[in-house]
Amino acid sequence: MAERQQHHHHHLIHHHKEANPAEGVVYTETGGSGKDGHTTGYVKTTEVVTNDGCYEYRKEEKQHKHREHLGEMGALAAGAFAEYEKHKADKDPEHTRRHKMEEEIAAAMAVGSGGYAAHERHERKEAKEQAEEAHGKKHHQFF
Repeated sequence: MAERQQHHHHHLIHHHKEANPAEGVVYTETGGSGKDGHTTGYVKTTEVVTNDGCYEYRKEEKQHKHREHLGEMGALAAGAFAEYEKHKADKDPEHTRRHKMEEEIAAAMAVGSGGYAAHERHERKEAKEQAEEAHGKKHHQFF
């Protein structure tokens, strides 16, 4: 009896990757440095050139959407903590000043996180517009 080799699949979704990656892949990396020499931001964008010469910005859109959601969650958490500290300030008269300071800090963090979420939403819309322009779907804004 001949022995049979069985190939076991351990995952539900199987992705078969090509041995050679696409020749038209362009990687761009940018990073800025602050006053102290620390990196302030790092962006890595992958643009895949398709057969017709267009770029796919889907990965970039997904990254901005993910970051937007993180900003929203940060704003929600900081806002909830600010409300908690406001409640503690009313209930704990001995440490009212401390709780009010923590409430103000949390409120500022909530505003900052909300601003970050709005920024990422704007970046996502720009990536979507770039993708539409690359595929020939141009929208003219007259107003």
